Amino acid sequence: MNPYITVILWAAAIVLAFILLIWRDNRKRRAMIRKKIRRIYGSVPEREYDAGDLKNISQYFRRKQDEGFVIDDITWNDLDMDRVYMLVNQTMSSPGEEVLYAMMRMPLFSKEEIHKRERLVTFFAEHDKEREKMQLLLSELGKTRFGSLSETILALEHAPKVSVGIHAVMLAVLLGSICVVLPLFPLQGFFLVFLLSIANITLYYAGRDRKLIEAYLDCFSSLLRMLGAADRMEAVEWPEVQEHMEHIREVKKVFANLRRRAVFLTSKNNGSGDPMQILMDYIRMVFHVDILTYNATLKEVQDKTGTIMSLVEHIGELDAAISIASFRTLLPLQCRPEFCEHKNAGIRLTVTDLYHPLISEAVANSICVEGGTLITGSNASGKSTFLKNMALNAIMAQTLNTCTCTAYRAPFLKVMTSMALRDDLLGGESYFIVEIKSLKRILDESKKHEPMLCIIDEVLRGTNTIERIAASSRILKELACEWVLPMAATHDIELSYILEKYYRNYHFEEEVQEHQVVFNYLLQKGRAATRNAIRLLDMLEYDGKIVEDAGKAAEEFERTGAWKAY
Repeated sequence: MNPYITVILWAAAIVLAFILLIWRDNRKRRAMIRKKIRRIYGSVPEREYDAGDLKNISQYFRRKQDEGFVIDDITWNDLDMDRVYMLVNQTMSSPGEEVLYAMMRMPLFSKEEIHKRERLVTFFAEHDKEREKMQLLLSELGKTRFGSLSETILALEHAPKVSVGIHAVMLAVLLGSICVVLPLFPLQGFFLVFLLSIANITLYYAGRDRKLIEAYLDCFSSLLRMLGAADRMEAVEWPEVQEHMEHIREVKKVFANLRRRAVFLTSKNNGSGDPMQILMDYIRMVFHVDILTYNATLKEVQDKTGTIMSLVEHIGELDAAISIASFRTLLPLQCRPEFCEHKNAGIRLTVTDLYHPLISEAVANSICVEGGTLITGSNASGKSTFLKNMALNAIMAQTLNTCTCTAYRAPFLKVMTSMALRDDLLGGESYFIVEIKSLKRILDESKKHEPMLCIIDEVLRGTNTIERIAASSRILKELACEWVLPMAATHDIELSYILEKYYRNYHFEEEVQEHQVVFNYLLQKGRAATRNAIRLLDMLEYDGKIVEDAGKAAEEFERTGAWKAY
């Protein structure tokens, strides 16, 4: 056999074997991902979060938070919404987890928007084959290791340009040597091309231009990875996702030139070990094509922040919808909220069998609130948890269209809380200053005459009893208007009498047995009638004289309304 044919056949065999090996590895990888997708759907997310992860994930939301009412940082932290987000987040991609976070902080205020989101969630919940296919596509995009994907890409907006003069001259000299000198004087031309190549490689690594470009290669790679995922996604023809596909196609058109130029700059899988990319790396070192095309490639991205955000949004919404469907499957009990119109007569919020999704074996409670609600009871009896759960479900109703109860009915509500506050040591502000600022933001928002649910735990706990009762009663009275649903927990039983005309009273109670306190966590109508703090001192074996004297002092105050001096 002709030796040339033999060499060609061997080369073809090696290439074919290499292709088959890649195909087998890709198929094996996809099978593993598909197996993982089926295992994690409807289960508690396995992801472990490092310090700073949620801050990075929140960057997409930070760019959008001026678009309307959002769940502010105080309310988000009061309700421990980071943990709720972690429970919901079963996304496969960076756009998915960033958009899901933004969804949970940006409530919707129209039935049309709610129904639009619900159609997508329901589609993926009811079509396992389509859901798994979409998750496979999203997994190829994956999650960035550089923090926020949107911020990584949008860093290109302010990226500097490079000076290409010396690189253009060196390329011209090298190409002249290859095209002119080498054919006429092969030996001398070879050595000249070799020396110029070494000079170019030295300039490439020693110069600052390549280092500047390298800082932004990950940004380009992330954008190319998203565009590559968009290529694969737009092939699906499910009617429920066509609106998203149309937006994705429009974005792809905008970046058509970018993708042609970016092949010289980087790849969507930079550093993957792809033989073609290894070859391109050598070409870049010798010919500096990445530096020479950088400015033109950068121009294709800059001033397109809105387009990039649109791509993140529409890819992310698909992933987030699947995550919401998975979250619903995880819950032992859940329902779709019913939204009613706000009438001038006042706001009514009704929940049935409400439980907290972060508490195992949680006790369910039902309530119909209209006007103000005041909740009394001892520490650890369930007041704060119940109020947090009311606010949490109002938020989930308008973000995830999911509530952890058997029924939820209310108008669209703004939700604000003032609960888990603490001293601002860095700002040099005491607890009381932090607290009154928190309450003022609620009062200011209430003046907009828009339906609102506000939750307050222990109003003005940071000051003395007399001023606390005097000021807190006036603040709560101010919030008792027809467009606001104020709910507050307090130990000051006096407030339940002062505000009796404006607030309905509920309470949680406990039973102090011989050696333990038993809480049933069931909401009861009326104000708390038991006072067990002194009995708890006795149960924990405080000195008997302290317990006895405290009991007598309390009885004396209740009889006379004054404290007796020692």
